Amino acid sequence: MTIETLPGTAFKYFLLAFTPDGTERLDDPDGIMSHLIVEQLQQEPITDVFIFSHGWLSDVPAARYQYRRWIQSMANQAADLERMRQIDPGFLPCLIGIHWPSQPWGDDELARSAIALKYSGVEMTLKVDPLVDQYAGRIADTLAARQALQIVFNAAIDQISPEELPPEVGDAYRILDQESSLKSEGLGAAPSADREPFDPESTFLVAREEALSFSGFSWGGVLAPLRTLSFWKMKDRGRQIGETGGFQLLNQLQRTARPTVRFHLVGHSFGCIVLSGMLNGSGGQGQLIRPVDSLALLQGALSHWSYCPNIPIAPGTPGYFSRIFSQGKVLGTTITTQSSFDTAVGKWYPLAAGAASLLVKSINFYGEANPLPEYGAVGAFGAQGGGDDFKALDARMASADGIYDFTPGTVYNLNGTEYIRNGNLTEGAHNDIVRPEVAHAIWQAASSRGMAG
Repeated sequence: MTIETLPGTAFKYFLLAFTPDGTERLDDPDGIMSHLIVEQLQQEPITDVFIFSHGWLSDVPAARYQYRRWIQSMANQAADLERMRQIDPGFLPCLIGIHWPSQPWGDDELARSAIALKYSGVEMTLKVDPLVDQYAGRIADTLAARQALQIVFNAAIDQISPEELPPEVGDAYRILDQESSLKSEGLGAAPSADREPFDPESTFLVAREEALSFSGFSWGGVLAPLRTLSFWKMKDRGRQIGETGGFQLLNQLQRTARPTVRFHLVGHSFGCIVLSGMLNGSGGQGQLIRPVDSLALLQGALSHWSYCPNIPIAPGTPGYFSRIFSQGKVLGTTITTQSSFDTAVGKWYPLAAGAASLLVKSINFYGEANPLPEYGAVGAFGAQGGGDDFKALDARMASADGIYDFTPGTVYNLNGTEYIRNGNLTEGAHNDIVRPEVAHAIWQAASSRGMAG
């Protein structure tokens, strides 16, 4: 953890870390970070609090690297900073970056292992125990889960990409699913339960077929179902941390801050789940001291039905986070971003949620003639649905100095395909958010309520 001042700016940020169960880590040599943040709110004339949450990352250094780049891109927006000073001449932000243990899978771990080497024809002996330890920590640390993981990794060493999933591996995956305590409750359920029942054979087959059509990229062969389970466990962890430690933190800061201090939440990927949980509280029953002033959901890895009061394809079913808007927890503008270059949410998210259905459907998620999918992500399709308390409009992301006509209380789905387009073969442009156009949109959302009076 750290308190870091960004070079060449007057901006500093606090990095506050949570444990997997949602409690604040207390091992920072500088002190308890939440206490230090409270002290700043008490001692300095703070006008705005920005709380950031990353998506899937492995450790504190990775979080620090992302927040430095992310906040620096915002600090570079001179015109937007001037706009904030027009709202409040004494503009002084308090910036908080949340770290939470959130790596769903480790490509680096597998790439360095003998699984990859054996697949390349290099014979060597592999001790799978380190991989079992890592994935047991992510999915379920029980004897049955560990034995199942041993079967999976041994099968991967023997043949990483067979024509069919070996029966004993399918059985091992079903044990892992049971040990994980993950549920399948369909649309409107909590992130991690808003999915079809886990079917390792279907996941394996769809991942294999999709890999053939996606430039030969291999999503993992025998390991594809393992990545699916890890993915949903991290969604569940993000929700739990947001609803517990995150919710408590936001309330603590709002109790401490002067009533005029504005609060802004900015999340990326799974971080959108963390911050939505922070607003929602446990099961949507949490009560905030006061609403926040803006919400930015960048390439969100959660259901595109999450916020609407009545899911169109499941009438009478509200999205899990719908109370955020029905209870007026965001007074200002909410923005979401999308990009057709984001493979992580455009292809792999629906694959993880509904592999069985995708066996009989085309995986062409961006076809103009296609209706919205049953399982899709905010980062691919925006926040969808409608209702009296939920107004969502589609718009194009503007340039770094473009004009937005944001209306407080409205959700804007910003198509950022023109700008969010660089990345790698695995995730596409999912992490291409450190851009002036994205920073500008965040500032414009944060200032919209003030400019509206």
